[in-house]
Amino acid sequence: MKLLIADDHTLFRDALVQYIERSNPTSMVVLAKDFYEALDLLKQDPEQDLVILDLRMPGMDGMQGFLTLKDLFPALRVALMSGVAEDEDVKKALDIGAVGYFPKTMSGRALLAAIEQVVAGDKYIPAGENSTYMPSYYADSESKLDNKISISTGPKPEFTPRESEVLSYLLDGASNKEIARALDLQVVTVKLHVRGICRKLSAKNRTQAALKAKEMGIQPVSLM
Repeated sequence: MKLLIADDHTLFRDALVQYIERSNPTSMVVLAKDFYEALDLLKQDPEQDLVILDLRMPGMDGMQGFLTLKDLFPALRVALMSGVAEDEDVKKALDIGAVGYFPKTMSGRALLAAIEQVVAGDKYIPAGENSTYMPSYYADSESKLDNKISISTGPKPEFTPRESEVLSYLLDGASNKEIARALDLQVVTVKLHVRGICRKLSAKNRTQAALKAKEMGIQPVSLM
């Protein structure tokens, strides 16, 4: 199974590919950090079983990035992925030729099954209780790295200046050691700030915290 996954969130992208390769050792996964890199990689090797594009990443411009790929590679099977899978987005994606729409809130096991279903030639439509499209906050059981993420629609949490700095590095996928080195802090201090960020975002771990912050529109502060 050859996959190209394009997503600008480093933590999510790396966690996903590790899960896929661990569950399906014969898979070959190529990663891209945005639409432009995905396009360059496809020009080098368009023979992919499936391309998964993050709908909100740089270069996508809504559905335009998807349409560009379909124009350049008509036979390519392309699925879209997003942390906010609203009915309108899902319907539009499928109407213009996407073979699937994967909410990021799916468990790792469910996402892998959906990918394999699409690679096998079927379409994947996220369905809720009433067979309507499933929004990203639709609840279901949890599994390991696969913890669900509920996107808050309430006010954005308030962070201290130091928490904002740490969160900016989290959004870039930095480790605690890298953050500590960049901010001249002890690793244990960074862990305390990460814990505070997770609490304010109602996240279970740093990956969830970064995803939630991104989907809530929280922008990293300038680190210059």
